[in-house]
Amino acid sequence: MQVRVLGCSGAIAKDCRTTSFLIDRDLLVDAGTGVGDLSLREMIDIDDVLLTHSHLDHIAALPLMLDAVASRRTRPLRVHALPETIAALRAHVFNNIIWPDFSNIPSRDAPFVVFQEIAVGQTLRLGTQNPKNIEVLPAFHTVPACGFAVSCAQGSRQWVFSGDTERNQHFWNRVNQLDVGALVIETAFSNREQALAERSRHLSPATLIEELACIGADKHYPIYITHTKPAETAEIMSQIGGSIAERDIRWLEADDILVL
Repeated sequence: MQVRVLGCSGAIAKDCRTTSFLIDRDLLVDAGTGVGDLSLREMIDIDDVLLTHSHLDHIAALPLMLDAVASRRTRPLRVHALPETIAALRAHVFNNIIWPDFSNIPSRDAPFVVFQEIAVGQTLRLGTQNPKNIEVLPAFHTVPACGFAVSCAQGSRQWVFSGDTERNQHFWNRVNQLDVGALVIETAFSNREQALAERSRHLSPATLIEELACIGADKHYPIYITHTKPAETAEIMSQIGGSIAERDIRWLEADDILVL
């Protein structure tokens, strides 16, 4: 299973794109601005989209991608998200004001997109070209949110994505039961903005260190830091660096490819 990092920044700037991951060729996890780097052919090959939550940096490219590929697809794009996320998309994006309601175009019986509700703890089998097992993980954010654990249906270690989250023991309770091959976890703010991180329910280096202490002593896998603000990335990584010598911590970058 291959995870291609399309975007992993907490905001936009030159060479900084917001959250989106392409798994193999057929599954998209979040639909931030990184999706814009895909070719038309690559977009057409995506059959399923998993969304962690409704914030713009994670859904911005979804309506634009649909507009680009809808007429070239033979079946609807399936978007899997929490009920609250789907409700937000219907009310605020696909509302025929901000963007056309593609769930009713060209017709209600044959739409360009279908929304399918998911729930924390649920497992799914997705991937028309390369089947994958997905488990929906808990997250703690300012809006209803989740993370995901993804593995190849034929068997592989799991790629785990925290989504946007603050401290969350329920996440670690489950992750410590999984065979994790790589963890992608957010750290949106530096310690200098610790109070803002807590109010917006994001991690900072200080709270990240607390969270990583929850990993079982017998668990060892690379940990990739994502969702850093472009102006603060160097500061965030310097505050993390050296604090957890026993863990393999890396900064995630757009165009990285993780193989599990």
